[in-house]
Amino acid sequence: MDFTPTEEQEAARELAARILGDLATHERLTAAGTATDAELWKALSAAGLPAAVEELGLLGLVLLLEEQGRVTAQVPLAATGVYGVLAVARHGTAAQRARLLPALGDGTAVATGAFPATGAVTARDGRLSGSVGWVPWLRDATWVLVPDADRALWLVRAEDAGIEAVELTAPWSAGRLVLDGTPAERLGDREGPGPYEDVLAAARTAFAGLQAGVCAGSLARAVAYTSVREQFGRPLATRQAVQLRAADAYMDTESIRVTTYEAAWRSDAGLDCARAALTAAWWASEAGKRVVHSGQHLHGGMGADLDHPVHRHFLWGRQLDAYLGHGTQLLAELGDLLAEGDPA
Repeated sequence: MDFTPTEEQEAARELAARILGDLATHERLTAAGTATDAELWKALSAAGLPAAVEELGLLGLVLLLEEQGRVTAQVPLAATGVYGVLAVARHGTAAQRARLLPALGDGTAVATGAFPATGAVTARDGRLSGSVGWVPWLRDATWVLVPDADRALWLVRAEDAGIEAVELTAPWSAGRLVLDGTPAERLGDREGPGPYEDVLAAARTAFAGLQAGVCAGSLARAVAYTSVREQFGRPLATRQAVQLRAADAYMDTESIRVTTYEAAWRSDAGLDCARAALTAAWWASEAGKRVVHSGQHLHGGMGADLDHPVHRHFLWGRQLDAYLGHGTQLLAELGDLLAEGDPA
């Protein structure tokens, strides 16, 4: 098991870090409000990063999402990468791959997914009915990947569906998806829930990678602040209580990262990764919220300022805590797999 990035993956991560570092500034994020940064998305797409996900694999996408999370950049990279590029590349027919991947790769199309399946959507004769309370980046989407009650996967044109704006804890341009006999196209030609399970595991892994970046960014801000903020003539960072809190946050962040890398590596290697994905998602949920709370706490009174950059990490961390399953739910799913003797 080797999590060392390939040269191509490392180059993509460095490119993403440069673009995100240059454009996802505090001033631009403030100006964007809760909307997606269209200029940043165009810059990432022009650099070929969404298109590269097909070759970089899930681990490559995780590396890109870590960089996004560090600066809480408001772009649909996670959703398009996992529900669009990887889902179509792995499970679409040859015709679907040829038709959909170019636009998803160059950023002119955005994908998202109505995951996890809740049983609220039914399919009949290629038409879907039902609703999903909120879907991330739905207001930006061209395509929505929707699992039905039987966990078959369907592609729905966003323009054919009903979309009602929803504001979340994090600024993810979310919306409520309403389907009323909406025409849909089945993804791939494989029967059974296998593709759904694979996409869900990939999504949990990808968003765990995003959480690793959010936590790393929050911790970096806390370290920088406590190193210069003085109390009673000494930097806060020299206080043992501060050091211990930061050390715990660092270990939690590394735990999210290493479990996410393992899940992504197993997925790319074609190995069963359901248990690894649940483990990564559990760490992202439970440890992630601890880290972003620590980030705010270590800023003292400044951490209570809603306009302070560290507050964005707090909002993203709390949103990611619940997305695709909160800690207790994930632990229950993992327990079921262990009880069934799942080898992964």
